[in-house]
Amino acid sequence: MSHEKSLGRRAYLKAVGAGSAIALAGCLTDGGDGAGGDGNGSDNASGNGTGNETGNETADPVGEGGQIVAGTAPGFPPFEMEEGGDLVGFDVDLLEAVVGETDYELSGWETFEFGSLISALTNGRIDVIAAAMTINEEREEVIAFTDAYFEANQSILVASGSDFQPEELSDLGGHPIGAQKGTTGEGIIQSELIDAGDLEESNYNAYDNYVLAVTDLENGNIDAIVVDVPVAETFQQERDVEVAFEYETGEAYGFGVRQNDDQLREALNEGLAAVEENGTYEDISAEWFNTES
Repeated sequence: MSHEKSLGRRAYLKAVGAGSAIALAGCLTDGGDGAGGDGNGSDNASGNGTGNETGNETADPVGEGGQIVAGTAPGFPPFEMEEGGDLVGFDVDLLEAVVGETDYELSGWETFEFGSLISALTNGRIDVIAAAMTINEEREEVIAFTDAYFEANQSILVASGSDFQPEELSDLGGHPIGAQKGTTGEGIIQSELIDAGDLEESNYNAYDNYVLAVTDLENGNIDAIVVDVPVAETFQQERDVEVAFEYETGEAYGFGVRQNDDQLREALNEGLAAVEENGTYEDISAEWFNTES
C-alpha cells in the first residue's frame, strides 16, 4: 500500500480540531500535555468518559486490508498529548509507522479518557488502542494485546524543592497523594499502600489525567504522584516537579485489539517487528525520549 500522505497529519488535525474523531488520509509513517497513559487493570469494559460505550463486545473483527480507527487518551507525555490542536506523541508516531508496514489503513484517531478506551474498543468504536497501556492479566480477560513495544517502571513525583522527599513507598503514608484513574500508578497506591494499611483511602486523589495531578502537586494540594517513569521525566523537564525515586514494576506496553481480531493483531506484530528492524522504532524513540539514534 502507499505510504504517502494525501494530507499532512498535523495540518489536518488543526483543520478539524482536537478531542474528537480525527480523520487521516492514507497510511502515515511519520509521527506537552496531555490524559493518556498506561494503567493497570482497574479499567474495564463498562468504563465511562467521553465515549458512550456500554461494554458490549459486539464488534466484528476488522477484515484483512481494511481501514482501522485508533483510540488514545491525550495527557500522558511523551506518549500521547495535544499540542496546538495536534495529537502527537511516541504512541501516535509508532502506531502510524507500524500500520504503514501492514495492509491495513489507519483512517483516523479518536480520543477518550483512559478508563474508557477498552469499552470503546470492545464496542467497535475504535479498532486499536495506542495509549501506553500496560499488558496485564485483568485487561487480557477483556481484550488482546500485541507484542510488547515498551518497558517501564513507576516513579514518585514531588514538587521541586519540597521538604517532602520520600525514598520508598511506605514514606507516602499519611500524605495526600495522587494518580490518574485506571493507571498502574493508581493500582500501586491501592494494592501497596491502601490495602496494606499504610495510607488512608481519603488521602488518595484520583484524577482524569496526570496534567491535572501535576497542577495540584505544584499548587501544594497533594504531596506526591505515582506515575510511569518516562511520563514523570517529561513532567520534570517541563513543570516545577521532580522525581523522588523509582519503584520497579517491570511493566510492558502493548497495542490493544479485540480478542477476536487475530488478523489485525498478527499484522500489527509483523509491523512492530518491521519498524524495529528498519530503524524506525529507534528514530521515533530518539525524537520523543531524547535518546541517541
